[in-house]
Amino acid sequence: MRAVLLFLAILFAAPAMAADTAARDAARATVERQIEAFRRDDAATAYAQAAPAIQNMFPSPDTFLAMVREGYAAVYRARRYSVDRIEEAGDDGLALGVSLQDEAGTDWAALYSLERQPDGAWRISGCRLVKAPGSSA
Repeated sequence: MRAVLLFLAILFAAPAMAADTAARDAARATVERQIEAFRRDDAATAYAQAAPAIQNMFPSPDTFLAMVREGYAAVYRARRYSVDRIEEAGDDGLALGVSLQDEAGTDWAALYSLERQPDGAWRISGCRLVKAPGSSA
């Protein structure tokens, strides 16, 4: 009897876990798509990953790219990056911790906030960037 209950619990929990994994994978892909777009100076693709509130602050892809170039150089030209963690943030939000290294070799930590849009897509609603502990420069 216990085996049957355990099987049923796993069976019904699996779709929820898969959706959670799919949501996390989609959010990760959004951040990676934006970073890769910055590397190519593809303002339109980078801008498309931003949440509507961010797009309202920067009404064109070019103004958005200029802001990132000036204020987020480590993200704009990351030599390397990796998503280290993904955590839930509210009902329709996720936070992604990303390690980056800029062109000069300085390590940075970024915390991205993402929100799920009405169409189900994940869009970046913010990015906090700080030098990684122990980094110099």
